[in-house]
Amino acid sequence: MTRQSAEVRRYILGTVEIAVCLLILSGTVASQELPLQQVPAPPPPTVISRDDQTQIDAAKDAKARVKLTLDLAEQYLTTAEQSTTHTDFETASKEVGKYYALIDDALKFVRTQAHDSNKTRDLYKRIELTLRAHGPRLTSMRRTTPLEFAIWIKEVEDFARKGRTEALDSFYGHTVIREPKGSSSDKAIEQTRKDNSLAPEKKQP
Repeated sequence: MTRQSAEVRRYILGTVEIAVCLLILSGTVASQELPLQQVPAPPPPTVISRDDQTQIDAAKDAKARVKLTLDLAEQYLTTAEQSTTHTDFETASKEVGKYYALIDDALKFVRTQAHDSNKTRDLYKRIELTLRAHGPRLTSMRRTTPLEFAIWIKEVEDFARKGRTEALDSFYGHTVIREPKGSSSDKAIEQTRKDNSLAPEKKQP
């Protein structure tokens, strides 16, 4: 065998080895499953049903309307919890959407009432108490729900928290009176701070 033919043979063998390695490598990569991104489920409809709206519109006064709206929201939240327990997350998501629509309706309705009325403060108080009880239930349900559905429950959870804050602010905003800046009480507090800073430190026994 001549020197030239030997070099050609080594070149061919080297090329074959490279090709085999590339085939093995490509097969290994193809066999590995790439991680799939979590795609959220479609957002649930946030619409009040026709039957529920008919009942709400028939309420005799503001108190009855808000109470009925919150009672209906409670029913949908309970159904959502039951569906979550049975791993029917799609149904649970739809029920949470109905819950959202009703709470939103209650808040919007109370905003239209007289702000300086005791009746309006009572309505806000009822909403705040209801949302306070619902918060832990929404959180518990979200923690046992797959991510693609839990993302929407988290939005409703945040919405309910903001609704409770709105109710608290509207209720206590009428009872807490802040003194204007620079009032006599502010001056007294400032003078007390100065006196304390100038007073000698007491030695510990």
